Amino acid sequence: QVQLAESGGGLVQAGGSLRLSCAASGSIFSINAMGWYRQAPGKQRELVATISSSGSTNYADSVKGRFTISRDNAKNTVYLQMNSLKPEDTARYYCNADLRVYSGSYYYTGGYWGQGTQVTVSS
Repeated sequence: QVQLAESGGGLVQAGGSLRLSCAASGSIFSINAMGWYRQAPGKQRELVATISSSGSTNYADSVKGRFTISRDNAKNTVYLQMNSLKPEDTARYYCNADLRVYSGSYYYTGGYWGQGTQVTVSS
């Protein structure tokens, strides 16, 4: 069984910072890209940032210069440092990972999602 467990969300004032973490655990053979997505009430889930296995990053225009994605491959963990937060950043943030997992002698590749962590930015 594979799990992605997010942590670090909370309530913060505008201009503040938060750091999200997402740890992958279970029968994982390898991890390719990892990323963060968010979904605000009444809106579609949108990409925030992604990071490849080699460390290449990609950001949504709305967070460029404020958010930084990083990963610790030894810990199977991806982070999202969020600075200069704005009320419009309020959303539930979801971790996503492209995993190669195993079950006995069988291997599978697919995308996995965490349960999400709530980020609320007050004005």
